[in-house]
Amino acid sequence: MLPTAVTPKAAPPLTPPANFSRFARLYAPIEWLSFGRALTRRRECFLSHPRVAGACRVLILGDGDGRFTAALLERNPSAEITAVDVSAAMLSQLERRVRARTPNARLDLQQVDIRSWPVPPANYDLVVAHFFFDCFTTDDLATVIARISPALAPNALWLLSDFAIPTHPIWTPFAKALLRLLYLTIGSLTGLKHRHLPDHQIALNSAHFELANVDTAFGGTLRSEIWQRAPTPQLPSTAP
Repeated sequence: MLPTAVTPKAAPPLTPPANFSRFARLYAPIEWLSFGRALTRRRECFLSHPRVAGACRVLILGDGDGRFTAALLERNPSAEITAVDVSAAMLSQLERRVRARTPNARLDLQQVDIRSWPVPPANYDLVVAHFFFDCFTTDDLATVIARISPALAPNALWLLSDFAIPTHPIWTPFAKALLRLLYLTIGSLTGLKHRHLPDHQIALNSAHFELANVDTAFGGTLRSEIWQRAPTPQLPSTAP
């Protein structure tokens, strides 16, 4: 078994992050009781995409108890995974789940708030953020994406799943009510302060990512997306 590197938590930012540690062992049962397999299907929606299943260096943000990380490594056991989470308890669950399925996985655990993580120049070709963006404001999210972008390969993909508010006479009020309930419940239990979804499309566009694929469920209330890093524009030649 290869050793797992664990980096100590960095100094906290001015705004304390939400604390999900108390849910580490109950995360999967609570999710299943609330949503069945709907969120799992969102995480795994693009798992068979050639560039997702075949990624070499993967940065996974806030995967909770590690169900997506374990599923990805089962398909691609040679991938090098950096898993970032502020919760030591969640990272412990992630490692245990991964090692049970892929004992020799190359897994680097980073217990740190992503907003203060000194991102290494690792040339990641895939970033994964399932149900993670909703923990940030739009401004915070734009800052996080801008900080991570220099560590990515030129043609990197960003894979994400999250809640959304669709434009639909039935699903729109349902999504708004669901999100109010989720933010109220999770906020009271974890200390999460804000109560609105960030505009991740603006944040990714500002970092020169373009939406390449999307799949939805529940009338658009749940979304899975693949974003492709846009090619760098070529400057016109100055040769005579």
